[in-house]
Amino acid sequence: MFSKYVGSTVEIIYMDQSGNFSKRIVEVRSVNNGRAHVYCHKASAPRILIVGNIMAVERIREGAYA
Repeated sequence: MFSKYVGSTVEIIYMDQSGNFSKRIVEVRSVNNGRAHVYCHKASAPRILIVGNIMAVERIREGAYA
């Protein structure tokens, strides 16, 4: 399901391993074996996220985030 966002910039609500929630804007690079490889704008770095911990996702309009 999340794989449909590959190549897109999306805003997500993510729950980390400790149960803390964060809102992030990420560029989805690939999705494999339940893991999403993204570039996180909050951390200014690549991240690997567990797809099952992504609580919500919304596509960002092209050009709306630089």
